[in-house]
Amino acid sequence: GKSASSTTTAAVCGVGTGSALPGAVAMASSGNYMFVMVGEDDVPVYEAEFFSSSARPREDTSHLNQFIIHAALDMVDELVWGTQNMYLKCVDKFNEFFISAFVTAGHIKLMLLHDARNDDGIRNFFQEVYELYVRVLMNPFYRPNQPPITSTFENGVNLLGRKYF
Repeated sequence: GKSASSTTTAAVCGVGTGSALPGAVAMASSGNYMFVMVGEDDVPVYEAEFFSSSARPREDTSHLNQFIIHAALDMVDELVWGTQNMYLKCVDKFNEFFISAFVTAGHIKLMLLHDARNDDGIRNFFQEVYELYVRVLMNPFYRPNQPPITSTFENGVNLLGRKYF
């Protein structure tokens, strides 16, 4: 049932295991992150990647990351109906990667694949990206489920990625 998989997800992701350790900030700044906005019918709408300065992305990494995020969509669809929170925290884990999610009121899924624990930074990132997305939605020429390609949105997401990751 749903409660069994929710409990399993919490245990797998290490939710509530005290991620606010003194070394957490240093670890968070050296992680690698992939952000994806997913619209209706699980169609990716926007994507951004943030790498630590020491990490060099391999060419095939992007496709693997997209696959991992896509595989976590079922968990998000299941968990979203069991909570009133938009921020779902860690919804899945694959090897050393965690997948965190935030679901908007219009059911646009903001997904983040990361290899470092940074709960506060991720929550703040999602909240501020959501605010940017709401500004895009207020544009009368924007149609939901289309890529929110504006220089303000792209620059804002990149700035937030540098700020929190």
